[in-house]
Amino acid sequence: MNGQDLLIQALVYLTAGVVSVPIAKRIGLGSVLGYLIAGVIVGPFLLDLVGEPADVMKFAEFGVVILLFLIGLEVRPALLWRMRTAIFGLGGGQMVGTTLIMAAAGLALGRDWRTALAAGAVLALSSTAIVLANLEEKGMRQGAVGEAVFGVLLFQDLAVIPLFALLPLLAMSAPVHDVAAAGGHGASLLVGLPAWAKALSILGAVAAVIGGGRYLVRPVFRFIAQARLREIFTASALLLVVAVAALMQTVGLSPALGAFLAGVVLAESEFRRELETDIEPFRGLLLGLFFITVGAGLDFSVIARQPVALIALVIGMMALKAAAMFGVAALFRMPRREAGASAVSLAQGGEFAFVLLGFTVAAGVIDPDLSKLLSAVVALSMAFTPLAFLAYEKLVLNRQAGPGAEPEHIPFDEGDPEVIVAGFGRFGQIAARLLIANDFNVVTLDSSIEQIELLRAFGRKVHYGDASRIDLLRTAGAEKARLLIVAIDDKDKAVELVEAAKAAFPNLAIMSRAWDRRHAYDLLAHGADDVERESFEGSLAMGKRALLRLGFTERRAVAAAVTFRKLDRQLFEKLAPAYGQEENYVLASRDSTETMERLLAAEMRRVGAEDDGEPDTPQSSRRVEKDRQSV
Repeated sequence: MNGQDLLIQALVYLTAGVVSVPIAKRIGLGSVLGYLIAGVIVGPFLLDLVGEPADVMKFAEFGVVILLFLIGLEVRPALLWRMRTAIFGLGGGQMVGTTLIMAAAGLALGRDWRTALAAGAVLALSSTAIVLANLEEKGMRQGAVGEAVFGVLLFQDLAVIPLFALLPLLAMSAPVHDVAAAGGHGASLLVGLPAWAKALSILGAVAAVIGGGRYLVRPVFRFIAQARLREIFTASALLLVVAVAALMQTVGLSPALGAFLAGVVLAESEFRRELETDIEPFRGLLLGLFFITVGAGLDFSVIARQPVALIALVIGMMALKAAAMFGVAALFRMPRREAGASAVSLAQGGEFAFVLLGFTVAAGVIDPDLSKLLSAVVALSMAFTPLAFLAYEKLVLNRQAGPGAEPEHIPFDEGDPEVIVAGFGRFGQIAARLLIANDFNVVTLDSSIEQIELLRAFGRKVHYGDASRIDLLRTAGAEKARLLIVAIDDKDKAVELVEAAKAAFPNLAIMSRAWDRRHAYDLLAHGADDVERESFEGSLAMGKRALLRLGFTERRAVAAAVTFRKLDRQLFEKLAPAYGQEENYVLASRDSTETMERLLAAEMRRVGAEDDGEPDTPQSSRRVEKDRQSV
């Protein structure tokens, strides 16, 4: 590919993404499906604007490499321990259960057991890129579903390493060409070496990544950080990812696995957050390019030859994978709605399936024709996943229980509660403990199993459940409660919960935690009776202590904090009617903020003068009163 061809392809791919993704988002299909549709449109089987997408795919696959590096940065020992149930329980169960079910399906279709088992292991993997992007877009990345799915995906990423070693043991024929090269996406320096030499080389490369990351990379980053040149730090971060990926490819392993390993090694370093921040923009762009190339790479000739069989295979694979995940989730006592959401999210094939299918063909485990068919199945399942999740969201997640429906039983034994607290994290705990200490009957809900286990170890009684479910709130006693406190982390979900609870329980007063002023206005517009910005009081308290350290008297510092709180509340109420009219809101906010600052300064001068024994003049009082009225 020459430079001009590369620029033309880049122009076509970027134009396709910029046009199709906003449209797909606007009609509710999501960005991932938008990228896939864009790829199909510009691909060789429709408009044929890019020719063969193989060259661009080499760049696009780097998006998966960066994604795995960023995931590796999150894999800290503390996280592994906290998510041990999701990773090793749900993840291990999903991998084993799905492999066996898919292998049984292969046997039923007349395949040899070794081929069926290899295909089952390959198809058990799911798409980390698509699943995480979809959950992020739906606002479910941080909840119970997000944690469960992330744990399963993390286990799958770890499982790819032993799959490279175990799949060749199922070979039915002599290898087509060097297996290491196939696994590494390209030429390997290990071609022709005996097995023991290849194994030593692979172990040496892994050891080099671990040792280099622990003892070499940190000092280098420390040296670069001292130069205070952010662009060089970003370049160094990308250099690290490229170097590790190239090393892994050289020894015949997947570059993405090497990047993941490098991320794990650096997960406990002091540069983790900086690396995440610098690399994140490249991840989004390259992943979008990856999704477009997946859509462009769909082989419609295979689909045209046997469309019914192919669609049946896609639906069958997704149904079996979803059933296996749902069964495993049920064993771990996940609620049905969350288990279903996790199952639908993980029902597609994964990026590593394309790598492993080529690897198994080279190893003589799967024949080339079957590999092409399975590649088409995986690609179509990726395209179907956003649609499947959209259908599940509309039919199940957003459906409220009817008037005569019997809600799922959850053992609440507190009697008729006066207060329900949704979210028992760092914010909800304070409010709930204050109410309980004053003898109010409080029911607390949280969707994090790990958080509940931790709190119960300290003697706190917290119920597991998604408070956005109206049937769960009804079971918890919302019809008789006096107050609902919404203290969940998810901004969008908090607004949805407030709106749904207000509609279902009009007599229930609702107070909600808000992230910022705009979120507070959204909550009030959707039915909240009162809101509290989560960082406001803490920031105000720190400001007061800062004034004390800077020489203010206790009286003057307290007066400053009290005055600021009072004026901010007045400003908040004054700007509420203008919210939603962006230009008017900005202008009104700017004018009122300036007036508030003048009024606060005047009030502080008055308090300071009183502390110094100076009389309060009529002129200064009139100025303060005039400014107060303008606010």
